[in-house]
Amino acid sequence: MKKNMKVLIEFFRACMVEELEYRTNFFGNMLTSLFWIVIAVLTVDVFFNQTNQLGGWSYYEVLVLLGVFNTINGFIEFALRQNMARIVDHIRKGTLDYVLTKPVDSQFFVSFRHLVFWRLADIFWGCALIVYALAKLGRWPSVLDFVLFLILLLAAMVLVYSIWMILMTTSFWFVKIENLSFIFSSFFETTRFPVQVYKGWLRILLTFILPAAFMTSVPSAALTGKWDVATTVIALLVALGFFVVSRVFWKVALKSYTSASS
Repeated sequence: MKKNMKVLIEFFRACMVEELEYRTNFFGNMLTSLFWIVIAVLTVDVFFNQTNQLGGWSYYEVLVLLGVFNTINGFIEFALRQNMARIVDHIRKGTLDYVLTKPVDSQFFVSFRHLVFWRLADIFWGCALIVYALAKLGRWPSVLDFVLFLILLLAAMVLVYSIWMILMTTSFWFVKIENLSFIFSSFFETTRFPVQVYKGWLRILLTFILPAAFMTSVPSAALTGKWDVATTVIALLVALGFFVVSRVFWKVALKSYTSASS
């Protein structure tokens, strides 16, 4: 763990230097990120022009959830998207050989080697939207609510990472699977709204099969005082379970890797 943290710091340093070579682009992208979150808020406004609630969530509660969604999406764009896309290339071109020879965990390396710093703007604007929505609600979370939110937010990020990692690990057997990233992104988009919006089999699917409910709805519930102990424990266990599966699956997949020289 200590070695991984040192390596991660080096990744941060190298990627930051690269990003700051184009400072104008960096600040321009910050404004682009703000533009898209404004568009997302306007989309919510369209829905609430027709109703007072979405799945039992008020307007500002949905904005809290949208802020959480944007925060997690910022994590995806900052740390995951660039790296997940490269896993297939590593396997296809044989460059995974070089990764495996490095004195660092291979899954950690392929997961966090490339970082896109300007996408941290999504996290900033997401947090700003959360603060704004809570101020409008007139309800600030207690210390317990806030601590649970941070824990559940971390669990949500682990869950997002694990599911995407499991999908991309299948590239050891099926090389042409770039569309899986698109499928994952489409799946993640369902978390933009409370899971209670979805009805019937779709809600069951997004809760028990593809646990989208634990990505944004559950962390948001902690901030708005809607959390309960059972759901919180289940969310943590689900995140842990998927992470363990992703870890085991990666190790199993490495045994099937024949390298570029084979």
